[in-house]
Amino acid sequence: MNILWGCLIAAVGLFLFVSATRRSEFVVYRLLVARSRILWGDKAHAFHKISGVLAIIFGLLVAFGVIK
Repeated sequence: MNILWGCLIAAVGLFLFVSATRRSEFVVYRLLVARSRILWGDKAHAFHKISGVLAIIFGLLVAFGVIK
């Protein structure tokens, strides 16, 4: 079960990282950026890149059983 959740978390992190890198116009990502701009301003995309990388790392750690 941890493998499933870890892969799911890593996939969400990959989505965030790729969308932030490409500055995607996908509806879900635009909503996330709109909320993030309140606090982060023009650095909202950089915030999502960093968050995406951290989610990928965390997801891989969960998938491989390092974190339970």
